Amino acid sequence: MANYLLEIGVEEMPAHLVSAASQQLARRTADFLTENRVTFETITKFSTPRRLAVLVNGLADTSASIDEEVKGPSAKIAKDAEGNWSKAIQGFSRGQGVTPDDLVLKGDYYYANKHIAGSATADILTKIGSDVISKMNFSTYMKWANNNFLFVRPIQWLVSLLDTDLVPFDLLDVTASNVTYGHRFLFDDTIVLENASDYETSLKQAFVVADADARKATIQAQIASLAKANSWEIYLEPGLLEEVNNLVEYPTAFVGDFDAKYLEVPEEVLVTSMREHQRYFEVRDLAGNLQPHFISVRNGNAEHIENVAKGNQKVLVARLEDAEFFWREDQKLKIADLVEKLKKVTFHEKIGSVHAHMGRVKLIAEKLRQQANLPADYDAKLDRAADIYKFDLLTGMVGEFDELQGVMGEKYARLAGEDAAVATSIREHYLPTSADGALPETEIGAVLAIADKLDTILSFFTVGLIPSGSNDPYALRRATAGILRIIENQNWDIELDTLIAELYTLDLNGFSYDRKADVMTFINGRVAKMLEGTARYDIIEAVLATGSLDVAGLRAAAQAIDAKTSDADFKTSVENLARVFNLASKLETVSAIDENLFENASEKALFAANQALTLTDDSTQNIIALFALSAPISDFFDNTMVMIDDQALKNNRLSLLADIAGKAGQIADFTLINTK
Repeated sequence: MANYLLEIGVEEMPAHLVSAASQQLARRTADFLTENRVTFETITKFSTPRRLAVLVNGLADTSASIDEEVKGPSAKIAKDAEGNWSKAIQGFSRGQGVTPDDLVLKGDYYYANKHIAGSATADILTKIGSDVISKMNFSTYMKWANNNFLFVRPIQWLVSLLDTDLVPFDLLDVTASNVTYGHRFLFDDTIVLENASDYETSLKQAFVVADADARKATIQAQIASLAKANSWEIYLEPGLLEEVNNLVEYPTAFVGDFDAKYLEVPEEVLVTSMREHQRYFEVRDLAGNLQPHFISVRNGNAEHIENVAKGNQKVLVARLEDAEFFWREDQKLKIADLVEKLKKVTFHEKIGSVHAHMGRVKLIAEKLRQQANLPADYDAKLDRAADIYKFDLLTGMVGEFDELQGVMGEKYARLAGEDAAVATSIREHYLPTSADGALPETEIGAVLAIADKLDTILSFFTVGLIPSGSNDPYALRRATAGILRIIENQNWDIELDTLIAELYTLDLNGFSYDRKADVMTFINGRVAKMLEGTARYDIIEAVLATGSLDVAGLRAAAQAIDAKTSDADFKTSVENLARVFNLASKLETVSAIDENLFENASEKALFAANQALTLTDDSTQNIIALFALSAPISDFFDNTMVMIDDQALKNNRLSLLADIAGKAGQIADFTLINTK
């Protein structure tokens, strides 16, 4: 058993790409070894902004030997009329490295039994540059010199070491060696690795903590120590901690300060300045109050740390000065003036202004309020919210800190005396901001968020700006998922498909929506995505066929059907309902069911069972009730011919089946459920 080290030294990578790249290298290395039949015990990942590495532990010396059977030509063409081996057999044999006499006849075909001996692992590893490194993919690439090769950043050095032996390979003009490099500023010399297992220790001596988890633990411990010494509470936001960890090779946490006067600026502004712009952690006292301090992490040791802190303080204070100025100046602005100016702010050049967008949203919001059965006294608040909710786009603070859209709108609206619900909805209309992000908590905020997203989707589709493949520059998939999540979270009985159909009939202040079919296909795709994992794929497809966009209802129906799949009567029940659907589709003219035309007891029994069937909001009970029809349906088909020459009888029987199909079709299209 051996250990193998692979290190890729690069120019400094963007922090947000490091972790994913490290995981990818480990995965591709494992796949490469598995595909080449080389066994190993574990793979340890290492990563810093300047390097990606893996240490493969317990590596076999050779790949596993295999015996395989390869199917060849049929016996019919194996020999010619004189009994000699045919060219087909001879060619097959040569290709497999055997003679025709070595082949084995099994049934109608000849087979070659091949033994493939294992290869030395050292020889296999020479392909790791072409088979692993060159095949890595990233969201951001660089090309350097005159090469066509693309990588996340230019490759500066490569290490390839099997225990103490160099495993040579070349990638572009870089030759793998046993030489690596320490910290850019704290260690000037090269590091010659004597053994692959020396990697982590050797780098640590050169001021590089190569293990990302160990480096993160160091940062956490250092910050915890500072917090304890000062009786502070420090929230290590996971995303920020991950980013900071991927910015340094040798971390040293330190404290910086700023003037307490800046605490008069809204907390969200200060936190955004520290987190988003400077990658600092904010400091709070044990009661949760923001303090005039911050914690940052240096890529280096503690030498001259006071000067580093002063430099960081200077940079932060410059931002806080801007924030304080905008906070003071924005309060002099009038909401009405800002809203008027939105007429000259482009929502999209093909669609129109932000002001026009707000006008359409106002009309959509009113229809949503009605469908959600919200109190009529919400009208005035919704109207006011829709009239002004984008005004903060023209404030100085949002111009400088665009992450604070909505947040500053709420604060400025409150200061201007707007209703609290109106102010809150200005912030909430942006929610959710991610796939699993927080949702609006207030009903007015939820309505405004749905209306804003819905107009965005419909208007962008109207002008042909439709997502394709993974390309979705306007985040319309996220907007659609947001709409569906909000409706489900609010438990609103909104017929979104009906609402959208109505919107296509309106003249929305001179703008009319188009491409309805494309929109509905797009939204259905998002619904299907949200239902993944709820039930079997065919059952999800069956409930989606109802045309409903009610995610909660669809999920409940799919789960109710899926829960019955192991029941003894599942197959028969589904097949009987599917047969009803298939025959009902043959009805050409819908007519009332005439009991006087029933000729046997089975017709009457099915009619009575159907009459007693009432669907409710309980999906489980609905499925139980539908499956209970299976017995009378079976009896009906056993004793009744539907497709007969007598048109009156045929239509009456088809109408009965159509009525059953109509009810069952509200739950699922049972013809799409697989019973085999």
